[in-house]
Amino acid sequence: MGWDALMTISQQEREKVIYNLFGQEQSNYTYCRMPIGASDYGLGFYSLNDVADDYDMVNFNIHRDRYILIPYIKAAQKVQPGLKMFASPWSPPAWMKSNNHYASHKHKEGKDYNGMAEEKILEVSTTAFRMERGILNAYALYFTKFVQAYEKEGIKIDAIYAQNEPCSPQVFPSCNWRAEDLTFFIGEFLGPKFEREGITSDIYFGTINTRDVNYTKTCLENEKASKYIKGVGFQWDGKGAIQAIHQEYPFLKLMQTESECGNGANDWNSAEYTWGLINHYMKNGANVYAYWNMILDETGSSMWGWVQNSLISINKTTGTVTYNPEYYLMKHLSHYVYPGAYRLESSDGDNHLAFVNPDGKIIVVLVNKENTSNTLNISIKDQVFSMEMKAKSFNTLCIDVK
Repeated sequence: MGWDALMTISQQEREKVIYNLFGQEQSNYTYCRMPIGASDYGLGFYSLNDVADDYDMVNFNIHRDRYILIPYIKAAQKVQPGLKMFASPWSPPAWMKSNNHYASHKHKEGKDYNGMAEEKILEVSTTAFRMERGILNAYALYFTKFVQAYEKEGIKIDAIYAQNEPCSPQVFPSCNWRAEDLTFFIGEFLGPKFEREGITSDIYFGTINTRDVNYTKTCLENEKASKYIKGVGFQWDGKGAIQAIHQEYPFLKLMQTESECGNGANDWNSAEYTWGLINHYMKNGANVYAYWNMILDETGSSMWGWVQNSLISINKTTGTVTYNPEYYLMKHLSHYVYPGAYRLESSDGDNHLAFVNPDGKIIVVLVNKENTSNTLNISIKDQVFSMEMKAKSFNTLCIDVK
């Protein structure tokens, strides 16, 4: 839906927006997420093979992606040639699910967006995927073909997640998995298939949206699956599990895979709330923080009726481009903190984050949530730096420590 909104403005304006997101002198985004098939902000329900019982993936294709998703990625790559991508499906092909539907739940009230019958609703504690050997093999092949097809387009997939939010049956494309079943799929099918085919994309567990630490540990403690797992991704309720996982597995790579997306207000309060999330995830071991919708139209609405925030809003009628507060918050980090940086331990409090870049420069991002200006003193290696912060502001200090 972001690309759809971008296409309503002139090419010159479109290139400016893309540059402000990916340009090295601007937000400098270097790692992005993409869906495999439909997502909750896609323009419809689809997968990369909707032909039922095609176990050999004869009809697999990325033709639909060539019209919207691939041009979007290519536009970003033009500005950021080293852009990395991680990918996940919101749903497997519908014929691989027990209810033969992309969604997993019916709308309880209001407009019916997904046409699901009451009888097709999937229960939370179940696995919606059809745990049949032929389909499990076919799904591992599906991921393999996806990585290979995108590599032919010049788009390398750095990491794969087998399922977006496996703990939630949703009214949009989704597929709930029991931890044991998702672990079984990775250990017995996906991992071995990638190994045989020479697929170099990392396999991550997730994206985890439950605070139940045992859900994640089920995979990490499984001998067959864990040898393929390079990291874990958390989002939404998963924020309640990342601390314990990081403490128990301190060298495991961790991501925050989807920022909580608000209600379309796109206001300062949203930016302060997102700052709290960034602070929490970074201090508990996350190496990546991913926003969700970079760009939406002025309504912010999905095809199924949830209005969400975005970094940038485009009015499809007037062509007005608005950079929302969260755009600037993300830029405070992504413009100054480079890939390969390390987070620095610092004094208690959630009003700052500190990093050291590969070049040795120290970056301190600070927030003043108060309605009055505030002076902050920062001590680094026996040097004291004073920073006066305006009321309700985000600030970045770049310090060359001698």
